[in-house]
Amino acid sequence: MDIPRIFNITESAHRIHNPFTPEKLATLGAALRLDSGIRMLDLGSGSGEMLCTWARDYGIVGVGIDMSRLFSKQAKLRAEELGVTDQVVFIHGDAAGYVAGEKVGVAACLGATWIGGGVVGTIELLAKSLCTKGIILIGEPYWLQIPPTEDVAKGCGADSISDFLMLPELLASFDGLDFDVVEMVLADQEGWDRYEAAKWLTMRRWLESNPDDDFAKDVRAKLTLEPKRYAAYTREYLGWGVFALMAR
Repeated sequence: MDIPRIFNITESAHRIHNPFTPEKLATLGAALRLDSGIRMLDLGSGSGEMLCTWARDYGIVGVGIDMSRLFSKQAKLRAEELGVTDQVVFIHGDAAGYVAGEKVGVAACLGATWIGGGVVGTIELLAKSLCTKGIILIGEPYWLQIPPTEDVAKGCGADSISDFLMLPELLASFDGLDFDVVEMVLADQEGWDRYEAAKWLTMRRWLESNPDDDFAKDVRAKLTLEPKRYAAYTREYLGWGVFALMAR
């Protein structure tokens, strides 16, 4: 089990696999007013930066699940680096359908709502692991402005304009699911630039180290295209944020 190879290559140097900077991640942790010892579940935990830094800074304990062998390995190494291996566990596996054996105070899925077939299904899945009065964290894109054409939406990585909502409509959708939005932290331009542009140097260095790899042609094509695509589409049209929800 693993994610497509291109993601393991382009994001191999990333600690955070979304447009949050370390500062934004710390802001989110502080905003949630986490108590020491609170249990947390993170579906699609990537390289484990959220669980590891929050374990260090706030004393949380938790479990992360991710399909990438590379990212799961990096998460375990990060836990060792920060001295929190007794507080967090990382599992390499499919998070779809995963329910914690013990109820958690925070259940998160940041930027991987495909795990539950979309936002609604992911919230329903996370709720199965959540204790009463617990918090769900959903990381999700939204339109900064509606793309003028479907081709522009596809340039942002969406299948269609209808894949994402404007921020007010996204917040209203949580209300329609009978959840209160109790906090939100939004990515900024710097976060987007760090998330996307860091991939380009990673790809270039991978190409220099693997010139004869059968996959080099695909990586070269992506490196050539990505700066222009990002500047023309994602940077102009797409926002991203983490939304904290509590059931009514």
